[in-house]
Amino acid sequence: MKGKLYLIPTTLGETEPLEVMPYSVRKMIEQIDYYIVENEKSARRFIKKITPKKSQPDLQIMLLDKYAEELETRTYLNACDQGINVGLLSEAGVPAVADPGATIVKLAHEKGIQVVPLVGPSSILMALMASGMNGQNFAFNGYLPIDKLDRKKAIKELERLSKEKDQSQIFIETPYRNEKMFSDLKAVLTPGTRICIAVDISLPSEYIRTYTAKEWKQQQPDLHKRPAIFIIHK
Repeated sequence: MKGKLYLIPTTLGETEPLEVMPYSVRKMIEQIDYYIVENEKSARRFIKKITPKKSQPDLQIMLLDKYAEELETRTYLNACDQGINVGLLSEAGVPAVADPGATIVKLAHEKGIQVVPLVGPSSILMALMASGMNGQNFAFNGYLPIDKLDRKKAIKELERLSKEKDQSQIFIETPYRNEKMFSDLKAVLTPGTRICIAVDISLPSEYIRTYTAKEWKQQQPDLHKRPAIFIIHK
């Protein structure tokens, strides 16, 4: 019998794991010794935090970072062929959503390996839940263009799609560029378009607010270097 691939969520920051995820996550980490991760140091720290008694030397860590070669990553699920369960551990939040782990999940399906997603915090869904926007019809757009002109064009296009489809448009930005994104949203969007900004989700410093573009011009939240989700709806 083949082993399974477990998709293991992690916290979105320095939060106690069992405050934001069920006990089943801890239970599976106690049982699994083979892990595919983005960063070995942070993965080991999370595993130690949620299961302090687990033997760190027994862990088999496979890296899925920007240096990982495709031929090598295609061997990462070989343990499953031997009946061994493997854990895919996200760097923050849930694996395979805005996360490179999707390539491993695709490989699991190709190899006929059962994929088991575990419950945990997703900043994208938690932001949508708290936004007051359309949760029946929404799209996640990842990162918008870095170039200022291209970014403004993308924002206008998302606003058009939102109105045309009655669809909430979700996107993210590198934390140190949050302020530029915020400025462009206020400058480009029509006054009545709603903007939700959700930062530090699930942390003590959590900040989630939805205002119109016009109302946001009177607000100046601190977004610098804080993980943020942006949502717009016209």
